[in-house]
Amino acid sequence: MKKAIYPGSFDPVTNGHMDMIVRASKIVDELVVGVLNNSAKNSLFSVEERVSMLEEMTRDMKNVTVTSFDGLMVDYMDEIGATIVVRGLRAVTDFEYELQIAQTNHKVNPKIDTIFLTTSLEYAYLSSTIVKEFASYGGDISHFVPQRFINDIYAKYNIEPKTDKK
Repeated sequence: MKKAIYPGSFDPVTNGHMDMIVRASKIVDELVVGVLNNSAKNSLFSVEERVSMLEEMTRDMKNVTVTSFDGLMVDYMDEIGATIVVRGLRAVTDFEYELQIAQTNHKVNPKIDTIFLTTSLEYAYLSSTIVKEFASYGGDISHFVPQRFINDIYAKYNIEPKTDKK
C-alpha cells in the first residue's frame, strides 16, 4: 500500500493546493494532508481552522485524510506509516530547495521517497503568501482560493469581500 503525505502550512488553502491534493490522491492508495503546526510562524488561521478547511474540501475523497503535526516530518511519517512525500513545484527555484529537502529526508530515512508534481499552469504563480497579500489590501481573491473560504479570509483582515463581477 502506497501511503503518502502532502505537507504544508495551507494558510490559507488555495486552489493550487486543492489541485495537488486531487492529483496526488489518484497516484497513491492513501494520502495524508499534513498541516504543519509551526509555532514560529505568525499564521492567519489556526491549525484547527486550516485542518477544518481541508477536511471540508476533501470530505468526498475517500483515500484522503487531514491531520496536523509538529516537529520533523520524517518522524511524523514514521508514526503514520507513510513512505512518500508529495511536493508541488511551481518553478525551477522551487526544485532547488525541494531537492535539498528530499535528499535530506531520504538520507535520514532511506524508506522515504519524494514525488514532485509540477503545478497546473493555471496555478503556477499562486501561493498562500500572494493570497494573504491581496486579501490584506482588499484585492479580489476569488480566482485564488475555494469560494467557500473567501469571506473567512477577508474577515481575518476585517475587510468586506470584493469579487470579480465578470
